[in-house]
Amino acid sequence: MNINTILQSKFSEYLKLKYNIDFKDFEIQLTKKDFEGDLTIVIFPLVKVLKQSPANLGNELGLFIVNNSKYVTGFNIIQGFLNLSISSFYYLEFLNNSLSDDNFGFIIPKKNSPLYLVEYSSPNTNKPLHLGHIRNILLGYSMSNILEASGKRVNKTQIINDRGIHICKSIIAWLKFGENITPENMNEKGDFFVGKYYVLFDKIYKREIKELINSGLSKTEAEQKSPIFIEAKDLLKKWEAGDKEIINVWKLMNGWVYKGFNKTYNDLGVDFDSLYYESDTYLIGKEIIKQGLDKQIFYKKDDGSVWIDLSDEGLDEKLLLRSDGTSVYMTQDLGTAYKRYKDNPEMSGLIYTVGNEQDYHFNVLFKVLKKLGFKWSNHLFHLSYGMVDLPSGKMKSREGTVVDADELISEMVNNASKLSSDLGKLDGLSNDEKNTLNHTIGLGALKYYILKVDPKKRILFDPNDSIDFNGNTGPFIQYTYARIQSLLRKEAYENSSVNDNLEINTKEKLILKLLTQYPDLIKSSADNLNPALIANYTYELVKAFNSYYQTTKISKIENNEVKLFRLSLSYKVGLIIKSSMLLLGIKVPDKM
Repeated sequence: MNINTILQSKFSEYLKLKYNIDFKDFEIQLTKKDFEGDLTIVIFPLVKVLKQSPANLGNELGLFIVNNSKYVTGFNIIQGFLNLSISSFYYLEFLNNSLSDDNFGFIIPKKNSPLYLVEYSSPNTNKPLHLGHIRNILLGYSMSNILEASGKRVNKTQIINDRGIHICKSIIAWLKFGENITPENMNEKGDFFVGKYYVLFDKIYKREIKELINSGLSKTEAEQKSPIFIEAKDLLKKWEAGDKEIINVWKLMNGWVYKGFNKTYNDLGVDFDSLYYESDTYLIGKEIIKQGLDKQIFYKKDDGSVWIDLSDEGLDEKLLLRSDGTSVYMTQDLGTAYKRYKDNPEMSGLIYTVGNEQDYHFNVLFKVLKKLGFKWSNHLFHLSYGMVDLPSGKMKSREGTVVDADELISEMVNNASKLSSDLGKLDGLSNDEKNTLNHTIGLGALKYYILKVDPKKRILFDPNDSIDFNGNTGPFIQYTYARIQSLLRKEAYENSSVNDNLEINTKEKLILKLLTQYPDLIKSSADNLNPALIANYTYELVKAFNSYYQTTKISKIENNEVKLFRLSLSYKVGLIIKSSMLLLGIKVPDKM
């Protein structure tokens, strides 16, 4: 049993017997380096409940636990903190009990475990995936893994935004200027091919606006009267009316894009369990809006547009349907949420992985669904994350100044190849082995660099900074794992129980303390929707092991019991590195 659980249980029993209070929410931390001890109990909350001084209460609890647990050997009190010294016996017992457990820290989901849907990626079919999408995808995929490791059933899902005015812009540009050229003709990925026409539309649109302004129109008038924009709006109306010719072109171009997306997803090593399409769900949204009008939850303005007034919620009016009857993002999102619930009526949570630029949108969406009386709206969550900036500034899709995902992946692999070659880490490998290793290192660098940052924070992404075999990087962690595997191979290690009466040194104890925290960390990461907790924990573990490896003999020692322990400790560290990195969607190589 985890030492935190043991301590919480014993303290709770004691407080119930002596003070007749139910108190279970103990905050337990690793003791800070400046103080003696291994684990620290924060007793301030109890001080308030029992009206005792921190010193008296800390002393009482410390004496109790030392006398009633074979694992606690001593204590000290610093203000409202009770620092406990944990015996080597506990950590060695823990190592023996967990040594062969490949799923250590995981709660395996059951058929009746809570079901969570995690939405991520959800691209528009008018442009390729870019760096911003990559953060979205990596956050959503890793959170899916972490939620599953915490005992939830998970459905990885996405809504493909395959219709709307932005799609029509690409279609109009291709119809007018594409001359029936296809991605196959140009030997280009389909999403990249279609994205060029989206950028072309924007260039023509801006040129026409400028010309109209020069002719005497205001900027607002010019934007609405641009000929190419009017054509795109007319095309959207025809699409929603089911015009067969337009529908066929739409299907053709979307097919090109899907093929391109799938290659990118495969290169990133991510997948989905379910797909939803805006072209289906916007119709459900329209029906929901009709029902909302009938119930007088929504209202029509004189121009025929449909709105909801959320001023009683501290918000404002929100458009749900345009005056010409065409839908907006909110229309589709209402329909998608409803469809997902209908497909998964037992869902305990639906997590939207979407950038913080959409915080207001999701605040509105959840409130609209609640006003419609859908009880399951209480199970909706927004995993909001900061934008990704480049050293050159913010990315802009319409201007073609984004970093395409495929180009970034290729650059990361090339950077890994160059650095690995310069450091001599590819010596003796075949070309296939080199390519596989470079892809593993490059993708590991990219994923770790993004996931180690708290989702709420913006990221300034520099590909060169992420590829480094030193510091808080993916390659540093991967290299440590490979180093451990090399050590175990040389010693022909086979895991077996270690002597639990050994005395362990400070660095060994620190590593073991970190290992015991892994299950709690998975839970905390799942509860807080924050993969960065896993990433930075892994770095702390790797940093502690490397310090130990550089200062302690592991294999070249005469005492076989100590040697077995140190190899077993290394083996367990390797297992946790592999496990935690896989939660982040990162592979670790056996050789580097």
